Amino acid sequence: MKTRIFLTTTAFCIAALPALAATEMRCSHQLPPQHEVAKVIDRWAAEVETLSGGELDVVLFGANALAKPEENIPAVAKGSFECAFSVNFQWGKTLPAMNVTLRPYAFGDVEMWRAWPESEPAAFLDGLMAQKGLHNVAWLFQNRVNVFTSSDSPLIAPADFRGVKIRGLNPAFDSGLTALGAATSSMPGSEVYQALATGVIDAGLTDIAAAYARKYYEVQKYMVTTPVISVFFNGYVNGRFYDGLSDTSKAALDQAGKSAAQWAIDTALENEALMPDMLRAEGVELHVSTAEEDEALKAIMQPAFDAAFIAEGGEDVQKLLQLVDGMGQ
Repeated sequence: MKTRIFLTTTAFCIAALPALAATEMRCSHQLPPQHEVAKVIDRWAAEVETLSGGELDVVLFGANALAKPEENIPAVAKGSFECAFSVNFQWGKTLPAMNVTLRPYAFGDVEMWRAWPESEPAAFLDGLMAQKGLHNVAWLFQNRVNVFTSSDSPLIAPADFRGVKIRGLNPAFDSGLTALGAATSSMPGSEVYQALATGVIDAGLTDIAAAYARKYYEVQKYMVTTPVISVFFNGYVNGRFYDGLSDTSKAALDQAGKSAAQWAIDTALENEALMPDMLRAEGVELHVSTAEEDEALKAIMQPAFDAAFIAEGGEDVQKLLQLVDGMGQ
């Protein structure tokens, strides 16, 4: 009789308890709402909430509403907020290895993108991020088709780059452009249009969608599409925050990240297919590089990049490049 009363009373008490509050996960990124990657992040956040059964409440702060782009990585590492997405350039000296996808002509294969989240190179980078107190949750590849833009003549063969003042990206990648004989000038994407219009630089380098969105066609007559680099955003959370989550929430982050990686690729491929005709409609003389033309640039750019990249990142980068080479075999 006592047992029956105890069970009944316990059941009543459990039923009377309020539902457990969801764990809030504030997540910062720099992208405006209309950006295609921002839309993927929105979808990722909803998927996390669904898969966690409401345990995680993802609160997104886009367009630098919570922090500036350069503040996101240190802020999440310190626990100022729980989550952020950063483009790989922004890891800089904190984690130079994150710029591995700037290795010229190493990431043009879509199947390599699709395999990336489960790959050895990705796991290696996950480990490096963990050493910084961060847990990676998503790899969002943004592009593989880039354009060399110019106003006087197209930049196709190595000789075409000699003496050209061109927008650079970072020291390791710029070493490849320098090996071609170009003079690099690094600047934010927002400043490139004006620099091209005023002759501060002769040529630009950006992804094909950005070339259209930023209206480079108004100041550049020629564009050459080529898979010279890939750019990604990756999502990460504070390591201590992640360790405190339930198995259900951890599994939700893992699965949502894998799904978002594929959504990002699908979106990138859709844009890639549309952009050439849109640029031609604006009067651009567009050349699609051939495999032979890509190989000619790769033969000069990739060794220069590798030497500079290893000098910058040491043994970690050397190991990572070996793992990347293994993926391509």
